[in-house]
Amino acid sequence: MKIYRLITLMFILVAFSFLAACTKDVESIESSKLKIIAAHNQTSPDTPYQTGMLKFKEVIEEESNGNMEVEVHAGTIGTEETELVEKLQLGAADVVLVSPGFMTQTGIREVDLFSVPYLFRSYEHWLQVVDGDVGKEMAQIINDKSNNSFKLLGYWTAGVRHFYGKKPLESMDDLQGMSLRTQTSGVIGYFWEATGAIPSSISWGELYQGLQQGVVDSSENAYPFFVQQSHHTTENGKFITETAHDYTTRFLLINGEKFAMYSKEQQDIIMKAAKASVTAEREATNRQDREYKEKAMSEGALVNEINREPLINLAKPIQDAFAEEIGAQEMLQDIRDLENK
Repeated sequence: MKIYRLITLMFILVAFSFLAACTKDVESIESSKLKIIAAHNQTSPDTPYQTGMLKFKEVIEEESNGNMEVEVHAGTIGTEETELVEKLQLGAADVVLVSPGFMTQTGIREVDLFSVPYLFRSYEHWLQVVDGDVGKEMAQIINDKSNNSFKLLGYWTAGVRHFYGKKPLESMDDLQGMSLRTQTSGVIGYFWEATGAIPSSISWGELYQGLQQGVVDSSENAYPFFVQQSHHTTENGKFITETAHDYTTRFLLINGEKFAMYSKEQQDIIMKAAKASVTAEREATNRQDREYKEKAMSEGALVNEINREPLINLAKPIQDAFAEEIGAQEMLQDIRDLENK
């Protein structure tokens, strides 16, 4: 009987020691500084992406009184979005910025709806979509279909994409036979093929030389991106036609599984920082859209407008077919309905 009591007492002592050790470990984890690795693929310090990420860092570190730290990587752990998505999945990065096209490689095809040309008719229309019920629905799809590998923190923009090339576009007919650096596969490629252009997949890093040497006739992008790269100073880049075919969307994502492990206070701080970063990045992009347009014109680029209706009408059946292909017909209709509100 005495032996039994002795064994019981020893068991209780061991159990208490184990619980005390576990409690100490938990307290140590909670009291240690939380480090968040945040990354985007742009290497320029002047990009709005960097502005947004630095605001994210600033708010988190201020709100946490230094108990949370954000390490921002501007192209240093991946200049390709596929690399960033992989790092997010593997836990090598905690927060990344990616475009809809690259998100589809994870099997979440619905996100590519936001890439369809002329889906958004204005910046205000884009805001209504991403900041409203459609944006919430897309965020839920991303989280559900990734099994919580991805949690959306906010929608950033990369500006308004326009055509620039060796001649101005007076009408859609001017695109016939013109080689155009753009996405060559998927719905974006289908659209440009339908205009009569010949999509080319020349890499972004080689595009300046390609425009300069006539390897490609034209390209398309937002002012901050192509003017920073001096594309407008080449013979095949100096004519800018404001097609406004894409009000671009970028997804600010966090690893959802890691996020779930953070304390409620840490989660709240991250969400507050994400909201601040959305505002900062959008403001920076809109400001740079104006500034870089002026810079391009001051350096000899010629800007003209075009009647967009033929391009918009061409895009509609492509939108319909693609939405049916990915099972997003209702979302497409919801987006169109918001245009008229």
